[in-house]
Amino acid sequence: MSQYNPEPLCAACTRVPQHLPVAIPDRVWRDEAVREALAAWDFGQVSRLVRQRGSLRQEDLSNLTGLSQAYLSMLESGARTLTHIDKIVQFLSGLGAPAELVPLPLPRQSAPLAGRGPHNQADHSLALRLPREARAWESPLDIAKRLNASTSSNIDPTTVAVLEQGVVDLVDRYEAEGPHRLAPEAVDLRNFIQVRLDGRQPPRQRAALFRVAAQASGLLGYMAVNAGRESVAEAYCKEAEGLAKEIADLELLMWIQGTRSLNAYYAGHYDQAVKWAEAGLAIAPESLQAIRLQSNGRARALGKLGDRSGAIRAIASAEELSSHHSVPAGLTSCISFEPYGTARTLANAATVHVALTDAPRVLAYAEQIDELVEHSDSAWSQALVRLDVATALLTGPRPDVEQAMALGRQVLAAGGGPPIRSVVQRAGDLLAGANSWQSVPAVREYEDMLRSWQSAPQAKELARSDRMARPTA
Repeated sequence: MSQYNPEPLCAACTRVPQHLPVAIPDRVWRDEAVREALAAWDFGQVSRLVRQRGSLRQEDLSNLTGLSQAYLSMLESGARTLTHIDKIVQFLSGLGAPAELVPLPLPRQSAPLAGRGPHNQADHSLALRLPREARAWESPLDIAKRLNASTSSNIDPTTVAVLEQGVVDLVDRYEAEGPHRLAPEAVDLRNFIQVRLDGRQPPRQRAALFRVAAQASGLLGYMAVNAGRESVAEAYCKEAEGLAKEIADLELLMWIQGTRSLNAYYAGHYDQAVKWAEAGLAIAPESLQAIRLQSNGRARALGKLGDRSGAIRAIASAEELSSHHSVPAGLTSCISFEPYGTARTLANAATVHVALTDAPRVLAYAEQIDELVEHSDSAWSQALVRLDVATALLTGPRPDVEQAMALGRQVLAAGGGPPIRSVVQRAGDLLAGANSWQSVPAVREYEDMLRSWQSAPQAKELARSDRMARPTA
């Protein structure tokens, strides 16, 4: 070795990994902080303090205790705790902790414990010989850590409230912006909620997350109905149903069944639409959600099936429920989770009587809600009521073809709001109802205008799905 090298080994030797025995200096065990950590059984703190006071590496402690460096790192950070008696014995005896500092009879050994597994038979035998008190009791710190893990959350109540407001915002904007524009936002909201659900929350916060997740899935299901995506709508409704069942939210479950009924109705499956509505009513027949299930679900589908008495009874049930409860008089949002307002129930009643070819009743219902509809922000509702009235004008002993086509052209000229399946379908129904008057210029004018209106990509897709559904009607 060179005389200028102060190290005990030459340069070549210092480059070769040395595996010299490591021991914990006695001064470490006299350190007050180390003693307090041992008394509290905070083994992560013990590991960290022993390394710092003894100028050791995690690798050194790994060789002494037989625990991996990764495990020791998690232990020191608080990500893991030592609770199994075998590992505790392995850890303390490997470090050479003085017997007077720990309430366990540790085996004295001079060799490191590397290679010993946590279920070593000798340790297991030792654990069985420990006093019952030493094996049974946990430290206050262990109890505190477990409590913290049980009540910790990856989301705070304020964030849950913001997510709930996100659902309200989608409902409020829906009729102005439509499903094609809002669906991506709803998907982002649903996916964000799912990431939170994959974490840990106290029961009350978790229930609130389940509810907002179910609502987001339900909104996506409703949007898919209006976009003519029958199978996608059903998939979202199933997801929403599963989430709502977990928290026993009966009102939401009824709303979901109503959306399934709507999906079947616009797909032309009227028998199934009645079944979904009745499945929802079976949950709570006197609930506020039953108003929608009776008027939008059962009544309209029964009308399409030609069951006049059944359809009229369903409308009567919806009106009676509305009179027994405090419901809004105005035109509530079609996608809202709130109960149907009176105006929306009456609008559905008009649609029912279109199917029953009872023009006077259609016009009577339309007249009752005319002012509310005209002053509402819902372009869809204005379009649908006008199309119902126009179609009704083609029935009866003295059809008014000119007025019917004029109303139809008004709807198309106004645009009818963002394209949705119900408006596209009813605009087509009006033309089908005018089939007997093809020679009338007003009918041909409406037909030309309808074809142009349906040429827009989204309306074109909806019209195609409507034509595919008609044979099953």
